[in-house]
Amino acid sequence: MLSADLCQTLVMTVDAMRDARYPWWVISSAAVALHGVVPIEVGDVDVLTSVVDARRVMDRLGVVPIEDGASSLFRSTLFGRWETPPLVVEIMAGFHVATGAGWMEVLPRTRVSVIVEGSVVYVPDRVELAEMLRLFGRPKDLERVWLLTS
Repeated sequence: MLSADLCQTLVMTVDAMRDARYPWWVISSAAVALHGVVPIEVGDVDVLTSVVDARRVMDRLGVVPIEDGASSLFRSTLFGRWETPPLVVEIMAGFHVATGAGWMEVLPRTRVSVIVEGSVVYVPDRVELAEMLRLFGRPKDLERVWLLTS
């Protein structure tokens, strides 16, 4: 069962992404929730998209790219936070995660459609999402892997 705030945020996200030219996905905790995992706490919605679509969507929404969005674990070519919906939507393009072998781009190979209040939201399939979360490797990500695969 998705919270009302998450549902509203996802519907708003689908509307924002309606003119996307390239595939986009919701990842991380919101994607785990969309796969029906309960209980799961979703604090924000992470959207992974192309640089072209991220730039267009962020311009249309009035989201200013964040220059210091990089961390020691994650970095994006383009990153911004849309704060209008009930939950913050983090828009990421050219998303990379630090690994022992260097920076690795995160670009899902699978795309599963999930209907939320009549809107189609895209997520990686369960197996790929679990792989992605293992790669992130933070305790909260590993807990999500356990919830997803149990």
